[in-house]
Amino acid sequence: MIRVGTCSWTEKTLIQSGEFYPRNVTSAEGRLRYYASHFDTVEVDSVYYAIPDRKTAWLWDMRTPSGFTFHIKAYGALTGHAIDPKTLPRDLQMQSMGSPGKRSAYVKDEILLGLMASRLRDALEPLHRSGKLGLMVFQYPPWFTCSSRNMDYIGKCKEWMKGLSMAVEFRHGSWLVPRRQGDVLRFLDENGLNYVSADEPQYGGLSTIPFVPAVTGNTAYFRLHGRNAENWLKKGVETSLRYAYFYSEKELEEFVPSIEDAAARSETTYVMLNNCHRGFAVQNAAEIKELLKRHGAGGRV
Repeated sequence: MIRVGTCSWTEKTLIQSGEFYPRNVTSAEGRLRYYASHFDTVEVDSVYYAIPDRKTAWLWDMRTPSGFTFHIKAYGALTGHAIDPKTLPRDLQMQSMGSPGKRSAYVKDEILLGLMASRLRDALEPLHRSGKLGLMVFQYPPWFTCSSRNMDYIGKCKEWMKGLSMAVEFRHGSWLVPRRQGDVLRFLDENGLNYVSADEPQYGGLSTIPFVPAVTGNTAYFRLHGRNAENWLKKGVETSLRYAYFYSEKELEEFVPSIEDAAARSETTYVMLNNCHRGFAVQNAAEIKELLKRHGAGGRV
């Protein structure tokens, strides 16, 4: 089975552009229902910024058909990113805040991180119960380099997920250099972790990762960020502009052999477009679905 979707259905410039949602589709409920009429999977990036409440996940379930799948980008604190303590449940805010009034903080305390993971699992229970919870996508930051210590931390994240399926995306090239790549993929596979095959701009060196189509665990997960080399590493740029890249048909065609190969080696293959600027992601997702059908994968897409 090959399933195609995008990494947001509520991205600001997508809504503003009018390139996907009809004019009369203006509510949160209407947008999700409309999205789910075109695609059967989505990645929720908002959870990276704040742990939702159970009601939100319940509404996601109620507004999508049976068989729809939500992948969740893990809360930023769990992957080593700075967070705004105000995005936490109130009883955890003071424990995370350090200095009062601080607008961002890195959380190092593993007990506190474990509590955050527990709250996240609890919030997503409605999706888990309905069978609509897909992968927990752990996107580690560019400063998270390949080391035994960081491998241990990935193992700790798996423990915190308590059996939920987990995908791992690296942002530092040290994980995928030729001399380490085999060992890293083996580590993920032996621990039942699903590797994220990411496509992103290339600069040489270790500042970004190369596109390595591989399968570990039982699920293949492609995450296509676009190739906006001008903005990808630029500091202070608006998030949407970092992903402002529209794949050409030729570029999408180049992914098809890797996707089909992954589908032959996994239970399910997800192709998720993260070039979320205006209608780029939804348009490219629709195009790659058609390309896969044209290549004979019609019964699996």
